[in-house]
Amino acid sequence: MEDARFEDGGEQPLNLGAWDLDDLKVLSALAQDAVFPASEMRWERKARRFALLINRFRWEDAARTRRSPERVQSVLAVENVLGVASQGVERGDPDLVLSLLSVSFEPGEDGTGHVLLTLAGDGAIRLAVEALELRLRDVTRPYLAPSGKAPDHGA
Repeated sequence: MEDARFEDGGEQPLNLGAWDLDDLKVLSALAQDAVFPASEMRWERKARRFALLINRFRWEDAARTRRSPERVQSVLAVENVLGVASQGVERGDPDLVLSLLSVSFEPGEDGTGHVLLTLAGDGAIRLAVEALELRLRDVTRPYLAPSGKAPDHGA
């Protein structure tokens, strides 16, 4: 049996889970620069799930030169959520579009901790979790990025 190669992913939609810090680094890199309306955040208290419907840049496809840069709608779901807090996010504004910079984890005791969704413009969403468990799943076909280019980080 041989290891999977990056090229093996081809055009398949992403369906990734993160249960440790290494997994989370990969998931965060793939969700970097995703944009979403504030109205597309949901906390399902009884199910202990926080979910975002994001429009993520397809970083895994960025090096391919055969077509224009693409985005895809994805669900970013955090499980085992005990509480949600935010800073710099006007949840009542239906026209507010947020940009996700990173997803990180601040460990606590016995596997608990906080998942931190860092947003552009000094915004953040902090999720108290019983255990680290996230999923990033593409739910639409890719579409051409409206800007026609990849996000620029000044590198």
